[in-house]
Amino acid sequence: MVSKALNILIGGEAGQGLVTVGRLLTKSLVRSGYFVVVIQDYQSRIRGGHNTFAVRVSPEEIVAPQDSVDLLVALNAETVELHRGQLAPHGLIVGDEAFAVSDQACLSVREFKELSGRKFTNIVALGIVSSLLGLDEGLVARTMEEFLGKKDRKTAEENQQALRKSFEWCGRQSGRIEKLPPIENPQKRLMMNGNEAIVLGALSAGVRFYAFYPMTPSTSIGQGLAAVANRMGLIVEQGEDEIAVINMALGASFAGATSMVSTSGGGFALMAEGVSLAGMTETPVVIVVAQRPGPATGLPTRTEQGDLELVLHAGHGEFPRAIFAPGTVEECFHVTRKAFELAERYQGPMFILTDQFLADSYRAVTPFDVNELSPVRPGAELNGIYEPYRRHAITEDGVSPRLLPGLTKHLVVTDSDEHTDDGHITEDHDVRRQMVQKRLRKLEGIRNEVVPPQIEGEENPELLLVSWGSSKGAVHEAAANLRLNGRRVATLHFSQVWPLVPEHFVGLLEGADEVVCIEGNATGQLARLIRRETGFVIEKKVLRYDGLPFTPEYILRELEG
Repeated sequence: MVSKALNILIGGEAGQGLVTVGRLLTKSLVRSGYFVVVIQDYQSRIRGGHNTFAVRVSPEEIVAPQDSVDLLVALNAETVELHRGQLAPHGLIVGDEAFAVSDQACLSVREFKELSGRKFTNIVALGIVSSLLGLDEGLVARTMEEFLGKKDRKTAEENQQALRKSFEWCGRQSGRIEKLPPIENPQKRLMMNGNEAIVLGALSAGVRFYAFYPMTPSTSIGQGLAAVANRMGLIVEQGEDEIAVINMALGASFAGATSMVSTSGGGFALMAEGVSLAGMTETPVVIVVAQRPGPATGLPTRTEQGDLELVLHAGHGEFPRAIFAPGTVEECFHVTRKAFELAERYQGPMFILTDQFLADSYRAVTPFDVNELSPVRPGAELNGIYEPYRRHAITEDGVSPRLLPGLTKHLVVTDSDEHTDDGHITEDHDVRRQMVQKRLRKLEGIRNEVVPPQIEGEENPELLLVSWGSSKGAVHEAAANLRLNGRRVATLHFSQVWPLVPEHFVGLLEGADEVVCIEGNATGQLARLIRRETGFVIEKKVLRYDGLPFTPEYILRELEG
């Protein structure tokens, strides 16, 4: 349980600049030495519609969002109407005098428009909140200058003036909340969300080709890679649709470029035939599926964990794959690297399942140590390869030497039809059987490299909470709360959901008095997969599928119910 956390909810319409306020506030908090967890909730609209940016902050490490609100920052009246019920007993509302309500603590900014010069309302909100929290004005000003410094000097000075006035105004007010305890000699950390960590993981692995069709919540991966493409020597291509995207990536990979694509569920549905092509031609590719609620367009800007079974079974025919489901921003970095390594080593599609919550959730991240990391090297060494070269040679482990076309004297041939070991089309039934077995033998190697589920807590617990992906933090904090109430609780978290290796976890399931699976979907997809692979039935589940991420409070309420 985190005793010193504070939850700040900024609400308004798209176009009012609340994301700017949220990001500037979050970056200032991280630079001041605090830990953060961010939730962004926004409608699928360019302007209008109610949006929120929630920042949970603490001097202690925190890993999950929070339901109750300690500081409600209202950029419009609708924010007060919609969220005043979430306000904690000690909470405070900050907003224009017109938004004030008599039955709750309010800091009404009578001079809101005067302080903001009538067009910098969001910067005034930033200054007031920063002052209430006890942040250093100079640090916030420098952060804003870096973030908005590319604007013309007149606008930049007006921003700084609005910030100064708001700090001065807030210093004269009463009815404040308790300031955050100052951090002496704050550790340097990065403000980073899940998609940004995937970008860094891909770059550290040596990605050279990335293709995408913009689809929330995966789009910022492509934007992040495009921003550094020239400097890092990679190609970023926006295709006309997801069918083109997956096939461009396979072509680039065949030619020797480490390749990745990203999409969401609806776009991935179009990629299914290309996924199968990767399996048949044994071509490496990393595929990021950033989940959102379906079916069809569903809730385009909300979160869910509903695509595990889709990704597990996508692509006709049988061929090996691995599926990762990072639970933290740090894991987004590390599993992305591992996906690239496995794709090259076992020559096929590897998957990363993230979701809108993790994609958009900023955290305070210790910089990654990349000094000892080396990029993935595509292709096999020429030593030991004799003529005639056979691209799909039958081997004991199923992995054939992969030469890159045009880089040696050997002819590299493959086919989307079933093929002989030298890559030519065949309908020979014996060859077909041998090729299926060869490809499936690679699964054993993938199984040997599976990331085991993480167990934390009591041995032989009375309650074991099973989870996967982005629910990790909320589950761990809920378990910590239960332990404070005297219960023997453990957590079992999967950051890789396929292949499952029963030896890693079945004994843990059997040793618990009660097992509960916590998933962001309506049918308990991981629980069903565990039953299929092990025979162990998880009867009780805590499921969420309203488009919102798990919080510790939600989990505790459902467990008590």
